[in-house]
Amino acid sequence: MEQTEESCCDLLIIGAGPAGLMVATWAARCGIHARIIDKRGTKVFNGQADGLQCRSLEIFDSFGFVDRIMKESNHMLEICIWNPDETGRICRTDRIPDTIPGISRFQEVVLHQGRIERFFLDSLKDYSSIEVERGVLPYQMDLDLTRIEDEKAYPVTVQVRHLTEEEATLAQTSSSLPDGMFRSNLAKDDTDDLIRKSRGKEGKTETIRTKYLVGCDGAHSWTRRQLGLVMEGEQTDYIWGVLDILPLTDFPDIRMRCAIRSESSGSMMVIPRENRLVRLYIQLTEVKDVGGSVDRSKISPKMIIEAAQKIICPYKITYDYCDWWTAYQIGQRVSNRFSVKDRIFLVGDAVHTHSPKAGQGMNVSMQDAFNLGWKIALVIKGLAKRLVLKTYQSERRQVAQDLVALDHKLSRIYSRKLTNDINYKISTLEFKEAIEKSKMFVSGISVDYGASVLNAKTESSVEEGDGTDVGRKENHRRMLIGKQELAENVKIGMRFPSFQILNQSDARPWQFCHFLKSDGRFRIILFAGDLKNNNQWQRVQGLAQEFANTYSFLRRFTAPAASLDSVIEILTIHSAPRKEVELLDLHEIYHTYDEKRGWEYDKVFVDDESYHEGHGHAYERYGVDKERGCVVILRPDQHVGWIGELEDVQGMDLYFSEILIPQGASSVLLKDESYTRRS
Repeated sequence: MEQTEESCCDLLIIGAGPAGLMVATWAARCGIHARIIDKRGTKVFNGQADGLQCRSLEIFDSFGFVDRIMKESNHMLEICIWNPDETGRICRTDRIPDTIPGISRFQEVVLHQGRIERFFLDSLKDYSSIEVERGVLPYQMDLDLTRIEDEKAYPVTVQVRHLTEEEATLAQTSSSLPDGMFRSNLAKDDTDDLIRKSRGKEGKTETIRTKYLVGCDGAHSWTRRQLGLVMEGEQTDYIWGVLDILPLTDFPDIRMRCAIRSESSGSMMVIPRENRLVRLYIQLTEVKDVGGSVDRSKISPKMIIEAAQKIICPYKITYDYCDWWTAYQIGQRVSNRFSVKDRIFLVGDAVHTHSPKAGQGMNVSMQDAFNLGWKIALVIKGLAKRLVLKTYQSERRQVAQDLVALDHKLSRIYSRKLTNDINYKISTLEFKEAIEKSKMFVSGISVDYGASVLNAKTESSVEEGDGTDVGRKENHRRMLIGKQELAENVKIGMRFPSFQILNQSDARPWQFCHFLKSDGRFRIILFAGDLKNNNQWQRVQGLAQEFANTYSFLRRFTAPAASLDSVIEILTIHSAPRKEVELLDLHEIYHTYDEKRGWEYDKVFVDDESYHEGHGHAYERYGVDKERGCVVILRPDQHVGWIGELEDVQGMDLYFSEILIPQGASSVLLKDESYTRRS
């Protein structure tokens, strides 16, 4: 007899790959009652995605586990470009840096997806009771349209079936080697078969009612199909195979990232991995049947390595050990929508597909989830208005469209045949330029979100995003616009850059963004300027009085019993000589006091010379006036929302008033509301 249960949760996540685990991590850090389910019985142990770009590493740092990745991964420092010479023999034509120098405190690394998932899972365990529920298959979904705007309702209903161990086991091809063909777009999705086979068997079904649902269930997304959303774009004729091997080769750059184009045998990418592994992405040209469709039976590790051998000739390459392999047909598509009624959302491969040329698959998917997770969490907690959820599609669909456009260009260049001398010279230069130009986008650093309630920019919110109306009152007399000129290198809509500063209390040098933890809080970054200037000191202390005021927005958006920095945290960077400023002379709002823990010593920093690591020149690099400073508001995902003068408290108030919900005003008193030790 089949057992049926009913349950409720605030957030249901379908799919436990890196994107789903990113959403779950936000839920864990923000204290949300979330569940995450996956139809597969185990996590990934081999292969799949591997490249981690700068922005992804910055995000991992904000969650506190980037050090594990940096220790285990292979670090990518150089790209070697290989093209055929006039005789048709491949030769190295250029060396370029893998990551643009200076754009981030991190550079690209490579580590297989299974380890990334492990770090997420360990983090979930450390911060919550959320566990991945494996072998759980969704088979029906309903959305109650009459309860969409009811904040207490659970309008999404999902029927799930708990699979047997056999049903939840990953399918493999006839090869004895581990492969990813079950995830490949060359393989038929098995979700419908699993639903059919599991019906009528003994086991448990469950009805889950949830406030919000996030589908992170890949290119074959069941969630997307239930919603009737359409993937727009094209399926190309390009077929690529992937091998993770311990190479036996005389190719001189096997431990470098390489882009290789042969004269007539196709192209290949070389990605050096951890533990002496090397990943080969190989263009396949002999897998079509008579009718022109892909013949999957022809694809095998043997066939893929033989294709690599032709491309790399006259060098030799083979292997004794293969860790994992797969093949795929390049599809370049973006879903027409990323959400439905701001209750059901899709992220990652569920809404955009592309080739691995730019190493973006896992990165963009996780960054989708990073953008969305905090917004859902703050809405569920009753801290933020539901209108912030509209910005997810506007911000991330535009990124997906830009990615597919880049991927289309790279795929075309990689696959172009060299037919004559003129074509060869033009194509070789274009090949290098395409790789060079793609690096900024690929890093994730160039993402620039359009105008919305979250980003106080002058542009039209509809025109700057993907065309989605994000509810911003254009031309409204109170529409807030940040003063970009006050911090020229801190761009509204982009992620806040990191430079070295010193802790005022102990002189230790830090990268400033180390303190921008992903915990769901907005942040006010006060560039306090030269505190030795009496006029500037009065400006800074006057702003503190405004913050501490009984009627301030800090108190209005903070729950009565919560600490004043629980929703909006203030971090200060000043430019005066560190030795001439005393931390406790500053108003208490800048270094709050706890009756059990004492003063807070990690909120005030200085742009000054360190004893051992030089001067960070943070003010200069941020483009901020060292005398007058300014105020920068950061979103919980470290993107810049607003910039203004220290006196523009009304502007700060307006920014938060458009986003946050009043909580009844914090009644927590400072140690001394008028505290100051400087006469």
